[in-house]
Amino acid sequence: MKKLLLIASVVLMGVATKAQEFRFGPKAGYSLSTLKYKDNQDVDSTDPMHTFYVGGVAEYKISDNFGIQGELLYSPLGGKINEQAQDPDDAATYIKIQQKTTLETLLIPVSAKFFVSENFSLSAGASFGVILSAKSKTVADFGLGVIPGFEISADDERDIKDQINTLNIAPFLGAEFMLENGLFFDARYNYGVSNLAKNSGDGKLTNSFLQVGVGFKFGGN
Repeated sequence: MKKLLLIASVVLMGVATKAQEFRFGPKAGYSLSTLKYKDNQDVDSTDPMHTFYVGGVAEYKISDNFGIQGELLYSPLGGKINEQAQDPDDAATYIKIQQKTTLETLLIPVSAKFFVSENFSLSAGASFGVILSAKSKTVADFGLGVIPGFEISADDERDIKDQINTLNIAPFLGAEFMLENGLFFDARYNYGVSNLAKNSGDGKLTNSFLQVGVGFKFGGN
């Protein structure tokens, strides 16, 4: 009996060792980021901000079906608000205002992966974002319709880091498809749960973002 248990243990250890696989490499892609402010029952969301991310990834495959993954990414997240007002005394004159909030963020996503097949996997985890800097920029364009192509613009940029909390936690769900040579494509949606606004009272400011990217993983058995 003891011999059978010993043999079984050796076989299981051999299978586990064979299944273990470590890969690492760079990744980059496109992000679509929004800010949402909720105060009691009122919810206001910004327009999407088109941005990017870049960094690296490390994956450890525990078995044929399960693995864990860690990443280190940089991304300027945030959101923007576009407004346009018309001069009530002159229908040909308008003021176009864009307010853009940029959160320079260092992201540390950690996830558990389920491999549906050798090339396709689903993931669930959380991105732990460290906000390095926060700026708000307002740009105003004074367009004069009577003179095509003529406009006067002014902009104002403010540092708002002291108004923003440093940690941004965003749980996510994602999917990845990897080719045999290590090239992979992935997508995930990160749902912001942390309140980013300091001294917000009953209000809550969150940052959610979609990521779609490409990368390459070295290593493997």
